[in-house]
Amino acid sequence: MRIRRLFSSHFSRLFIFTAWAGMTMLAAPLNAEPTPLSQETFLRAKQATVGILEDTQDQRTPEKPGKIVIRGTGFHLRDGYVITARHAAEKHDPSTGTIIQKHVRILTDDLNELPADLVGDSAFMDVVIYRVAEQHRSKLQAGTAFAAGDAAPGMEVFTVGYPLGWGPTMAFGRLGNTNTFLQTVETRLIQADLSACSGNSGGGLFNAQGEIVGVMHAIIQTEKDETQAHCSRMTFAIPGILAERIVNAALTGKPLTFSKMGIHMTSLKDGTKWRMAVKDVAGPAKEAGIQKHDILLAIEDTEILDAAQLKNYLIERTTPGQKVAIKVRRIDADLTFHVVLSGG
Repeated sequence: MRIRRLFSSHFSRLFIFTAWAGMTMLAAPLNAEPTPLSQETFLRAKQATVGILEDTQDQRTPEKPGKIVIRGTGFHLRDGYVITARHAAEKHDPSTGTIIQKHVRILTDDLNELPADLVGDSAFMDVVIYRVAEQHRSKLQAGTAFAAGDAAPGMEVFTVGYPLGWGPTMAFGRLGNTNTFLQTVETRLIQADLSACSGNSGGGLFNAQGEIVGVMHAIIQTEKDETQAHCSRMTFAIPGILAERIVNAALTGKPLTFSKMGIHMTSLKDGTKWRMAVKDVAGPAKEAGIQKHDILLAIEDTEILDAAQLKNYLIERTTPGQKVAIKVRRIDADLTFHVVLSGG
């Protein structure tokens, strides 16, 4: 079983990982009610989707145009801002190694080839933002928006993209586990039962209203065929709620910072339930009174289930300087401490 970021089939397999054996997938609930998907929603999503072009220009013959090769997918948000996966915009430089391209060309649904310049990116979440040059923005037919709130298991979704470098095509499915993890990024991912291939990277994962609930990131390949064309229905996306934070920080010109509490955790058994306990403590948590060996119960009335869940709560729902209530069990007493989060 292989985890593969969704490069186009034209590219070398630089990102090959062994799947975490403990990862679980949740089936969509049987009683989930389908939401009607309108033709207008499909059309707008298709028009908002763009292909990320590979640079095939031969510098020895600049007068001859390069071939059209689509290496990944992106989507137009608004005002010329195009979002895609960071790894779909990387380029190998012989002198400096892998770099993010400062300029890319995109291909619209109606076959306009447009230049776009780098605005910001995040290796932490595999998201990058480009902006189409002002004189070409009128050629972008449609835009989209991030969905309000988080995605839920069983939600009906679809994606538009360029699998294996051709399209655009659409694929339909439902969300499974919205809180799962791979080694490719340091945050949670949304798992979907939806067909995707190399080349779908960076495309939008749309809800029934045509809003973005995720940015296509990777698949788990289960077949043994070792070719460069990879497809699967076990698909993963960067949560839209996280991607939106990256985009907003880039558009405002502010550095993207995440909250830190200063707790290192370990697991222990509390009766019949496994819980997280404080292995080491420093910074804001120590200043608030939290001690080593305290059992972590809740943050702001949300039960703390594991280290990854607490980490993602801090990333997604808090900002540096915010005061949060942390409930712990110390010997036989339940205590609440108020921690002022730091940034980093």
